[in-house]
Order: sequence, then structure tokens, then C-alpha cells
Amino acid sequence: MATSTGAYTARPKRADARRNYERLLAEARTVFAEHGTDASLEEIARRSGVGIGTLYRHFPNRHTMMNAVFQDALASLLDRARELARSESPRDALAEWLRAFITCAGEYRGLSRALMSASHDRSSALSECCVPLYEAGESLLVRARAAGAVRADAAIGDLLQLTNGIALASEQAPDDPELPDRLLALTLRGLRPDTG
Repeated sequence: MATSTGAYTARPKRADARRNYERLLAEARTVFAEHGTDASLEEIARRSGVGIGTLYRHFPNRHTMMNAVFQDALASLLDRARELARSESPRDALAEWLRAFITCAGEYRGLSRALMSASHDRSSALSECCVPLYEAGESLLVRARAAGAVRADAAIGDLLQLTNGIALASEQAPDDPELPDRLLALTLRGLRPDTG
């Protein structure tokens, strides 16, 4: 539909299309939680009661679907970053946010690996999640750096790759629930500023 400026706006979805989208999204969350993000898209369509063509009309590829599934967690991480920006301890705020990021990235098996690769692939639908995450993390890192609480050369891209790596390592060691905290503690030790 053209506006007076000549720009186009997306037409609202029909009620049945909205219902299909919501069913697909709900089933994707369930199937990804059960089987990881490499789970069968055909299974998601079947559980939703639609054909695979309907799934692809709403989600042209797996990363588009993962992006939609991750939106709630993304919003939560962004809200948490805003809350933590008011914390008295910038270093603790950064550490707490990185811990929350690890938890979110580890929620669906395969998500951390996909986020790692999407951070280098701007054509991926999942890269839409990476930009606001980088910005939120960067604001906490800059604050910690300004307080002298972390190394001057620490980069948010490196930290997010490390935290994705921690989530990925934790996927591979489900019998060791303390692993993410141990690995994050090592990462945080490496962030300490050089004292001389």
C-alpha cells in the first residue's frame, strides 16, 4: 500500500495468517527447546497444522525463524542492560549482563553457534539480533572501562564471542551445571585492568 510520500507499508496480515504465524512461532520454540535449533522445519510445520509452504511464507529460512524465536530473550537482555546501566558497580553490571547473555544463548541448543556465525554474516536474519546486543553490551563495557574496572583494550565483540563460546561449551557438558560460571569467572579475570 503506497503512502502519500510514495513509501510502501506492509499490509496487515489476515486473521488466519496471524494465527498461523503465532502457531508456527509457538511450535518453533517448543521444537527448538526439545531438539535444538537444527530441528526439522517440517516437524514444526506438522505440529502447527500447516504445510511447509506456509512455514516458508512466514519464515523464508531457519535464521528468520530463529530471529523471531529469540525476540523475547533479546528484549529481556536489552531491558536488563538498561537496568544495569544504573548499577553502582560497572564491573558487576557487565558481569551480570554477560551471565544473562550466556543463559539466553544456551536456552536452545545450537543458538550460540548460530549467533557466533551471524555476528560475521550481515546477510543472516539473525544478525538483526546481534546489532542491538552489541550496542547494549558496549554501553556496559564503556562504563566499566571509564571506571577503570576492566582493561582498556577489551572489546564487546570479543566478549560476546567468548560468552557464546561458554554457552556452546556448556551445551556439550550438560552434566556440569557449574561450567558456565567457572568459564565466565576465567573470562572476567582476564578483563581485569593491567596494574603494572
